Amino acid sequence: MSSPGSGHSSEEAVVAGQLQTLQPLTNDLIAAVLSARDFSFYSDSDGDLVGRWEENLIYFFRAGPEGQVLQVRTMAATTFPIEQVPELYSFCNTWNHEQLWPKTYVHVDDDGSARVCGEVTASLTQGVTVHQLDQLINCGISTGCAMSESVAKLRP
Repeated sequence: MSSPGSGHSSEEAVVAGQLQTLQPLTNDLIAAVLSARDFSFYSDSDGDLVGRWEENLIYFFRAGPEGQVLQVRTMAATTFPIEQVPELYSFCNTWNHEQLWPKTYVHVDDDGSARVCGEVTASLTQGVTVHQLDQLINCGISTGCAMSESVAKLRP
């Protein structure tokens, strides 16, 4: 997003006056931040926002009793056979020890394939400014894609 005082896109104009104002986390606010960056996304059947970055699915969830917790979850595009789960656990343990974001884990799909997922989570109980939300979303996307790139190298 542009800094205050700089030229604003049409989406930024909607939220420009709110750059320093704490607001409750809403799907509309998340959508405005994604739109301001010209990111392509949609609302799935559960009402969650989701998009694709570098073939990875990235979800923008709100959790908590009042939806005040933001979770940016990356589902890496690369899938693995179930036999590689121990290697994926090792990858996740090393990643989580060496990297701050995203926190990773192994997910086994119903079809028996496995993939690594990563999550950047922030509690926004007191609210969030548009600038803060933009930074959190950008962090979730960029670190999720970096994690996905690293895990793809494990594929034989």
